[in-house]
Amino acid sequence: MTHPVSRIAWSGLAYGCIGLGAAGLVVPLLPTTPFLLVAAWAASKGSPRLARWLHHHPRLGPTLQAWREQRAVPRRAKRLALVLLAASWLMLWIGSAAPLVLALTAALFLAVVTFLLTRPSAATDSPGNIQQANPIE
Repeated sequence: MTHPVSRIAWSGLAYGCIGLGAAGLVVPLLPTTPFLLVAAWAASKGSPRLARWLHHHPRLGPTLQAWREQRAVPRRAKRLALVLLAASWLMLWIGSAAPLVLALTAALFLAVVTFLLTRPSAATDSPGNIQQANPIE
C-alpha cells in the first residue's frame, strides 16, 4: 500500500487536473485532453476509485480508452489543440511579446504539434467504441 501522504498528493493532482480540464471546456485556450490524461495517470496512483470513475465515464472514458489501448488522440481534440496553439501564439505576436518569447513558444508549440500529429487518430462512434483511423487527418 502506498503511503497515505503520497496517495493524497496523487489524488490532489488528479482532482486538480480534472478541474483544469473541466475549466478547459469553457475557457478558451485552456486544453482539456492533456489534463484528462494526467488526471487518469495520477488517479491510478492515488485513487483507484477515481481512476475507475474516469475510465468508465461516458464522456471521458472513450478518450482515455483510446490513449490507453492505442496511444491515439481523437481527431476533434487534435484539431482543437492545433487551433488553440496557433491562436495562443498569434495573441503573443499581436501583443508584441519579446522575440525570444515568440521563438521559444513557437519551438514548444511545434514540438506539441509534431507529437499530436504523429499519434494515431481515434474516431469515436459512441461511448466505448473506439476505432483506429489514420495518423494524420
